[in-house]
Amino acid sequence: MSLESFKDEVSKVFHVDVTDMSFKYFLPNNNRTLITISCDRDLQRMVDFTTSAAQVDVFLISRVENRSIVIHSGASAIKPGSNTPGDKRKRPPSKNKVSKNNKKAPTPNVPGSAVQAIANNVKQPRPVVTENDDNRVFQLEFGSDIAFATPPGGASTAPGILDQQNLAIVDATPREPIGLFDDSGDPYVGSEIIADPQQLENPIVFWDDIIKGVGQEFDNVKDFRAQLCKYAIGKGFAYRFIKNETTRVTVKCVAEGCTWRLHASESSRNKKFVIKKMTEEHTCGGGNGEGQRRATRQWLTTIIKEKLHDNPMLKPKELVKEIYEQYGVTLTYSQVWRGKEVAQKELYHAIRETYSHLPWYSDRLIESNPGSIALLSPMVDTKFRRFFVAFHASLHGFASGCRPLLFLDKVPLKATNDYKLLVAAAVDADDGVFPVAFSVVEDENYDSWIWFLMQLKYALSNHNYPYNAMTFLSSGQKGLDDAVSQAFEDSHHAFCLHHIMEEFKGELKKGPWSQQIREGMIEDFTRAAQACSIEDFNASIDSIRNISTEAADWIIASKPAHWSDAIFRGCRYDHFSLNIVDAFNNWIPTKKEGSIVLMIDSLRTKIMEIIESRREACKAWSGPLTPSMEYKAKEEMMKAGKMTVLCSSETVFEVRGNAIFVVNLGNWECTCRRWQLSGLPCVHAVAVFNRIGRSYYDYCSKFFRIESYQLTYSGTIFPIPDMDTVDFSAGANLIPPPKPRSSDKPRRKRFNPNKVPTVIRLCSRCKQAGHNKATCEAIL
Repeated sequence: MSLESFKDEVSKVFHVDVTDMSFKYFLPNNNRTLITISCDRDLQRMVDFTTSAAQVDVFLISRVENRSIVIHSGASAIKPGSNTPGDKRKRPPSKNKVSKNNKKAPTPNVPGSAVQAIANNVKQPRPVVTENDDNRVFQLEFGSDIAFATPPGGASTAPGILDQQNLAIVDATPREPIGLFDDSGDPYVGSEIIADPQQLENPIVFWDDIIKGVGQEFDNVKDFRAQLCKYAIGKGFAYRFIKNETTRVTVKCVAEGCTWRLHASESSRNKKFVIKKMTEEHTCGGGNGEGQRRATRQWLTTIIKEKLHDNPMLKPKELVKEIYEQYGVTLTYSQVWRGKEVAQKELYHAIRETYSHLPWYSDRLIESNPGSIALLSPMVDTKFRRFFVAFHASLHGFASGCRPLLFLDKVPLKATNDYKLLVAAAVDADDGVFPVAFSVVEDENYDSWIWFLMQLKYALSNHNYPYNAMTFLSSGQKGLDDAVSQAFEDSHHAFCLHHIMEEFKGELKKGPWSQQIREGMIEDFTRAAQACSIEDFNASIDSIRNISTEAADWIIASKPAHWSDAIFRGCRYDHFSLNIVDAFNNWIPTKKEGSIVLMIDSLRTKIMEIIESRREACKAWSGPLTPSMEYKAKEEMMKAGKMTVLCSSETVFEVRGNAIFVVNLGNWECTCRRWQLSGLPCVHAVAVFNRIGRSYYDYCSKFFRIESYQLTYSGTIFPIPDMDTVDFSAGANLIPPPKPRSSDKPRRKRFNPNKVPTVIRLCSRCKQAGHNKATCEAIL
C-alpha cells in the first residue's frame, strides 16, 4: 500500500492522529539507528528489507516529544541514556512502538530539565546580540546555548583565545509542552534529529539511487565526483575516467565491453554541474551491489571525519576494518593513515573557526552594523555549525520598499562541499535582486531549511513585517515544501517553473514522440503555467492529453496549485523561476569559499557596493515608475487601441475585444486577472483609462514606483574596520593540534650531547686537536 494508506490504517486501528508524527523502523539486526519513512519508496524498502522477518516494529514518534535534554560534564556534553563518546555501543531510543500484532507501547513521560553551570537560576539567554548586551550568545542546534562572557569593559575576545572559565552550557527553563514550533519571538532551535538515511551508520543501502539520470544537477564538479563515488560503491562496480576536467567529466565501467557510461558538464546558465548523457545498463553483469568497489581520497576523508566525530581515538587499523565491514571497500593501512591525517586537519580547522573566528566576526559585525542579526549555532559535538546573517539595511529595505515575495535557494559553491549557503532574496521596484538573509548550514535538507526560515521569521518580526501574507518561490525540493508551510503557515508557496519543466522534459525523452511533438507539449505546459483562468489551464492540459494521457497525468500530479497562475492563490508578480538567485554565483571569490568568515564578509562587501551604486543611480531617474516598469507599461498602452469600452457604473466597465472582460477600478481588478497577478494595469484597464481620461500611473502598485526603490536602498551597510588585522588562516591557541600517537617503547637517543668524548682525534698535519687536515690553518 502507499504511505498515506498505511497512515490512515494506523490512525483507524489505534485511534490516534498521525499528522504530526513521523514513522521510523530499524533494519534487521541493527537496533542502532532509526530509519525514517517519508515516501512510498521508503515504505517499500522497509517491506523489502524485512521480507524474511516474522515481525516488523514501526515507531510512531511525536515531534512534540522529540526534544533533546543536554547535560554538561567537564568539557563535553552528551544526551542522557547514551554512552560516552568513546564508546561504540549506543542504546536504541525508546519511542511509541507499533508492530504487526497491533500492540502499542505506552508513551514515555520525559520531564524537562535545566542544566546549571557557573551560576544558579540561569535564564534563557537572548539569541540576538546587540551592542548593549553583556554576553555573547550563540544557539546550539539541539536547544542549548553556548554563552561567551565578555570581559570587563566590553572588550571582545580576540580570535583564537577562549576563556574556558566563563564557558557555560545552559538549557531552557522548564516549560509546558508546546508544538514543534513556538510562535513567540525567540528564534527557532531545531528539535532533536534522529538519523536520516543519509546519516545512517551504514548508508550504503541508500547510495544506489543517488545518481538519478539525465538532467540531475550538482553544485560543482567536486560534488558530482563525490556522489558518483557513493553511487559506484552502492552499486558495487568500478569506473574509470575518460575525461576528468573542471568543466566536464566522462566515466565508463572498467569491465571490458560494458556499455555503462556517463557524461556530465557545467551548465552555462547557472554554473551547476549537470548530467547530459547516461547509459544505465551494465552488460558486464555488474551494478548489482556485489562487485568490486573503489574509493576516492575525498570519499575516504569524509567517511573518516564522520567516524572521528563519534570516536576521536580510532586507530588506522580499526578504520580499515570498519570501512571494509560497512562499505565493502578494501584499503591499505597507509591509505587510511593519510586519510586520517587530512581528516584531523579539516576537523581542527572547523572547530577553530566555530569557536574562535565566527564568534569574533559576529561581535564585530553587530558592533559596526547595529540592528543586524548574526547568529551562530554549533552543535555540542561540533559536527555541524549553522551561521545566520541578516543585515539591518537588508531587512529595512525589504520591509519598506520590496514586494512581499521571497526567493529561497541554495547558492552553489565551487571550492567546498563541507557546508552549504542558503539565501533568501527579494526583488526591488526595478526587478533587481535584493539579498535579505544568508545562512551557512551543514547540508540542504528539511532541518536546515526550517532552522533558516525560523530565524528569518524572527528577523522580520523585529521590523513588524506582516509575513503572514507573503509568497515564497523555491524549487520545492530538499524539504522546502514542508519547511515553508511549517514556518510561515499562512503564506503562499510557489514552485520554480524551470525545475518542473526540466523534469517534464526528462519524462518526455522516455517516450516514443518526435522532437517536434515534444516541443509542442512543452509549449502547452508553459501556457498552462501562465494561464490566468481555469478554462485556459484545462485547455492546455487537454491538448497534452490528446497526445499522451500519461504526460497529462504527470502534470496534474506535479501539484499545479504551486506553479500555475490559474490555481495559485499567491502573487508572484510574473516571476516563475529562481533565475534571479543565479546572480549570487559570481559574488563570492572561489579562494574565499574555504572560510565561512571570508565568504560571508565577501557577501557583505558586495551588498554594500550594490546598495550604494543603486542609490546613486536612481537619483537620475524621472517619472513615477522605475525604468523596467515604465517599459512594461508602454507595451500595455500600445495594445489597447482597438477595444470597445462600455460603462456600467462609475467604477465598473465592460471591455470588448477578442472576448468580454469586466474592469473594476474601485478594486483594481479585471476578470482576465492579469492586473491582480502582475500589479500593473492590464490592457483592458488601459482601454478604460483612455475612455474616461484617467492616468495609468495612478493605478500601478506602489512596489513599482521610484519612491519604493529609494526606500529599498535607503539603508547603509558599514564596513568592519579591523578585518585586515586578523589572519583567518593562521593557527589558533584555542585547541591544540592533534598529537601523534606515542609509542610504548621510548625512542632511543642515537647521539648524546652530554656524553664526554673518550677518544681525542688529532690533525694528521699539525698533530693538534679540534680540527682535521682539510681545515688545518697551522703554519709549518
